[in-house]
Amino acid sequence: MPAASSGASVTHAVAPAPSSPAADTRLTPGGPGYRRMSFALFLAGVATFALLYSTQALLPLVSADFGVSASTASWTVSGATGALALFVLPLSALSERYGRRAMMTASLTVAVAVGLLVPFAPSVEVLIALRAVQGAALAGLPASAMAFLAEEVRPKALVAAIGLFVAGNSIGGMSGRIVTGWVAQAWGWRAAVGVIGVVAVLCAVAFRVLLPAPRHFAPGPLSPKSLARTVRTHLSNPLLCRLYAIGALFMTVFGAVYTVIGYRLTEAPFSLPQGVIGSIFLVYLVGTVSSAAAGRLVARLGRRGALYLAVGTTAGGLLLSLSPSLVLVLLGLVLITAGFFAGHAVASSSVSRTATTGRAQASALYQSAYYLGSSAGGTLGAVAFHAGGWAGTVGLGLLAVLGVVSVTVWGSHAARVQERRAFVAARSC
Repeated sequence: MPAASSGASVTHAVAPAPSSPAADTRLTPGGPGYRRMSFALFLAGVATFALLYSTQALLPLVSADFGVSASTASWTVSGATGALALFVLPLSALSERYGRRAMMTASLTVAVAVGLLVPFAPSVEVLIALRAVQGAALAGLPASAMAFLAEEVRPKALVAAIGLFVAGNSIGGMSGRIVTGWVAQAWGWRAAVGVIGVVAVLCAVAFRVLLPAPRHFAPGPLSPKSLARTVRTHLSNPLLCRLYAIGALFMTVFGAVYTVIGYRLTEAPFSLPQGVIGSIFLVYLVGTVSSAAAGRLVARLGRRGALYLAVGTTAGGLLLSLSPSLVLVLLGLVLITAGFFAGHAVASSSVSRTATTGRAQASALYQSAYYLGSSAGGTLGAVAFHAGGWAGTVGLGLLAVLGVVSVTVWGSHAARVQERRAFVAARSC
């Protein structure tokens, strides 16, 4: 894997790949700067997910405050993730010109500024609009972070490094929902999202102070034609397209489950208070472990084997969550979370390893598909819940899981066909 991507243009110069391990100046575990870089991006992941999903655990309260349905309230989440999906690609192109660190810093700065305005939204329409602006601002961070890691970290450590960034996402998602749950129970949802805004400010400042300056970034020109050519190249790569589909389908499950679960737990037979519902998101700790372990899973089972394990775990969790027992519902959420984060870490790291040029755009397309899946999952999950209760939401999740299986099986078939063709071609020579 080269030390730097060619970015938005496939013609500009890139930093040369090291000729030997001894000459490789990229970061590696135990080496100087690696711990600071890891912690900085971990905090960026915390801030991103805490802000992006700050209203998800509060949807029943938002519905009650504005007198709107679950489907309408879900747009405070889907609007943010949908805007992020739309803006990932153009902002990743800007990162090719102005740098990954600059783009990540600007994204966090705007997002936390909007986050401080969210508590004062006078209507659900204004709230959705602010959340969409916040999601668009955050779009500059995920793909830039993946590209930064691909350029600055040695290939053998890349899966683990991306796993730590994804672990930051899970910590942010978990802590944000827990904090908002308990704060909202005492002082309302507006105070809860205000607290998340302040926490995100602190994370953003620490991120900028800690993140080392890039040493392997090669800026490229802003060229719409080159960007379009790079995007077409990625979309013509069958493996990348399968990875994009897998990310979107996994996130459809996750978005549906965690958008609707609050409504289910406030109803009979559970009737849980808001603070307890927020604490349910402690299961995100399982996602931290499973995403960080993704590298070991791939080493032991291979990429497809790790994906099948993630799929089976997610499906098992969905089925368990149908139980009227709170204990089994919680166990189901644990399995869903573990399977999702493992699958996401495997797929996203595979994108970074597969793309040898235009890495920021390759990662941006993955993030776009991923967050479109989140937006679709949140909205469709709420619709399915209205139509068929929790069983409807689970049915939607199982369809998405079946989609992951189909895409992975098709990939295995395509790989076997390619191997046979290569074998026949070699024998004919």
